[in-house]
Amino acid sequence: MKILISVDIEGVAGVYHPEQVRPGNPEYERARRLMAAEANAAIAGAFDAGAAEVYVNDSHGGFRNMPPDLLDERAQAIQGKPRYLSMVAGVELGMDGVCLIGYHSRAQGRGILAHTINSFAFARIAFNGQELGEAGIYGALAGAYGAPVIMGSGDDVFIAETQPLFPRARFVQTKRATGQTSGISLSPAQSCAAIRAGVAAAVQDRTAVPPFRIEGEILVDVQAQTPALADLFCQWPTLERSASDAVRFQAPDTESAVRMVNCLSAMSSMLR
Repeated sequence: MKILISVDIEGVAGVYHPEQVRPGNPEYERARRLMAAEANAAIAGAFDAGAAEVYVNDSHGGFRNMPPDLLDERAQAIQGKPRYLSMVAGVELGMDGVCLIGYHSRAQGRGILAHTINSFAFARIAFNGQELGEAGIYGALAGAYGAPVIMGSGDDVFIAETQPLFPRARFVQTKRATGQTSGISLSPAQSCAAIRAGVAAAVQDRTAVPPFRIEGEILVDVQAQTPALADLFCQWPTLERSASDAVRFQAPDTESAVRMVNCLSAMSSMLR
């Protein structure tokens, strides 16, 4: 049995502010250790439930946040970018389940540090008319490889938004949002204990959880944060301008859609 644990930082207990999630800030150094602690709790839960192999995917920013020497030595770490499958890299190895740890709600949501993939670039992303955050986008990519999302953790807004996509998955609420940079959090110790128990239960029940799939071609709608970004994105000839600040394109499948969105994210760095 192989389990993939994808770890973001915005949904981690005790994390509220952009300074905590951006390298170069003293608070980031503390937050990345909180992130690693929740990753270790998830790894322990997977092994508690009988996993033979556990992979932990560093899924925030530059994808090299968690100090490798702080991670449970039983797990294999997936870090660095670029990589084609991004936040669910590792599913191509044949995973029996995916756990989303420290995730957050989508852009324009009321959750703590809410955004979708790139807060500078994107205000909204929809696949076939369905608005999705990172959990939905990468959950669909995992599903394309036959791997179900069996567990997720983050704030209450993330859970309310994500649970309908994965109705049989287990969720652990690490904190309650009272604003985009404020909330009420479990202590790190309580959060880690709940994550470990949640992952263990999810792994035990994994066979009851179907993969989330979006079949066939996908019409991708991207609302950019500014018209200037839409100008930039339309340098890609296959993209169509759908509004002053929005573009759309057709992708043959989920993986192509996600990879194209990530290319737009990379392009946006020209205007930073």
